[in-house]
Amino acid sequence: MDRRRFTLVGLAAVAMWSTLGLLTAGSGAVPPFLMNALCFGISGLVGLAILLVRDRSIAVLRQPAIVWVVGIGGLFGYHFFYFTALKAAPPVDAGLICYLWPLLIVLLSGLLPGEKLRWHHVVGALAGLAGAALIVTKGGAVAFDPRYALGYGAAFIAAFVWAIYSLASRRLPKVPSDAVVGFCLATVALSVACHLALEETIWPAGAGEWAAVGLLGLFPVGLAFFVWDIGVKRGDIQVLGAASYAAPLLSTLLLVAFGHGDFTWIVALACVLISGGGLIAAKDMLFRRSA
Repeated sequence: MDRRRFTLVGLAAVAMWSTLGLLTAGSGAVPPFLMNALCFGISGLVGLAILLVRDRSIAVLRQPAIVWVVGIGGLFGYHFFYFTALKAAPPVDAGLICYLWPLLIVLLSGLLPGEKLRWHHVVGALAGLAGAALIVTKGGAVAFDPRYALGYGAAFIAAFVWAIYSLASRRLPKVPSDAVVGFCLATVALSVACHLALEETIWPAGAGEWAAVGLLGLFPVGLAFFVWDIGVKRGDIQVLGAASYAAPLLSTLLLVAFGHGDFTWIVALACVLISGGGLIAAKDMLFRRSA
């Protein structure tokens, strides 16, 4: 498989992640830790089955402790805060704030040793934050609604968790994609323990909500991790990075199309600021001249 095909494999993850908000909104009142357990239970078991069918040794799961910390912290942490955000605040609003992560990846990478924080990083960050502020304040038309404080806060934390996870993963390039199976299964165990200790059990109500949970576990909280890992390691990282900035817009349009929010001028402008801010921040990566 050539580089172009590996890139297309990675692009499939962006398409799947665009459905994350819609499917989460359709999953009902299932609490976040239980959602984590259900979704990663599906993805982990399917991944393990594929691993065995391909006759791959489970020895691939024997990884250094730091790999497990990064993998479990990223998958467990991001999705817990993401599910919390979309259940505690309007899905369109919370989803857009969560999608600050591409911008944060670029911004935080500029603070790493050997890197510089340039003017376009700052401009991009300010644009993204302006978009988030528009959402929280509804364009200044209303005061901050404390009912959604938990959801908005969780959305910001989710964005930072995924950005930090992505940057940490780039520093572990030799870890095989198959190891994600172990991260999924460990996330299930941790989520079950937290659910039993902290949450009331609320199962999906009806076939529609169960279908949403099943699709989450198979695609945006399942297959997407594997194809993204393959894409970023073997495909064109610049194309994949640029494509990720389309995810906020695609996710928002899907939520609006299925009746989970309204496409107001505030939402439209927030999409432009968050996606556009990310593109501005990534200027060096996207428009780097070939040597």
